[in-house]
Amino acid sequence: MIVGPIMNGSAIVIGGVLGALFGKKIPARVREALPMTFGCAALGIGIALIVKVQSIPSVVLALLLGSLIGEIFQLERGIEKLSLKLKRFVDKPQSNEALIDSHEDFIEKYVALVVLFCASGMGIFGALTEGISGDPSLLIAKACLDLFTSAIFAVTLGYAVSLIAIPQFIIQATLFLLASVIEPLISPAMFADFSACGGMIMLATGFRICGIKSFPVANMLFGLVIVMPISALWLSFA
Repeated sequence: MIVGPIMNGSAIVIGGVLGALFGKKIPARVREALPMTFGCAALGIGIALIVKVQSIPSVVLALLLGSLIGEIFQLERGIEKLSLKLKRFVDKPQSNEALIDSHEDFIEKYVALVVLFCASGMGIFGALTEGISGDPSLLIAKACLDLFTSAIFAVTLGYAVSLIAIPQFIIQATLFLLASVIEPLISPAMFADFSACGGMIMLATGFRICGIKSFPVANMLFGLVIVMPISALWLSFA
């Protein structure tokens, strides 16, 4: 039974709804400070994952090629358009009471949040771990974190935050089901480079949430798909 992905998705839905419902009761200074704190946390998680790298050239090459593929297919622009449609559809009754200043602010934070929830190393590793060993503890721990994260961001982004649970569940459930097939093909070095690639994307996500630099983090996600094959090739010839 798929336990972890269901609990993780449910936590985002619950947190998103609670944050959107009661967000206006939270002081403005708190609404501004807490997302910055989560941005700093994303920076820290990214650094912790990056230090595990085995072959930095493989990770850099995967990110460069992945970003190029993302730009060609305009993945980030597609997510931006979809996020605005979701905002109009889900938050229509509250549109005149929005706590966020503009569509640009909404897009900046929403796209970063999609990456934070759907492409974090903890979520991916947790789904693979449960699929291989049946232990959902990592995803349960992530569900606790995501419950509060989604609630905090829903204060300004609204009910649309809850809908991020859909792509997250699809990704985690797919990894859970494919884990037994993928596991024999992955070496510890390959997974370390995969984690480092995810760490760099998390680092860029943290910069974006904190408003330091708006990296095209969604376009970088293709790097996660190609980093392990590149790592395997690099290590075989190194």
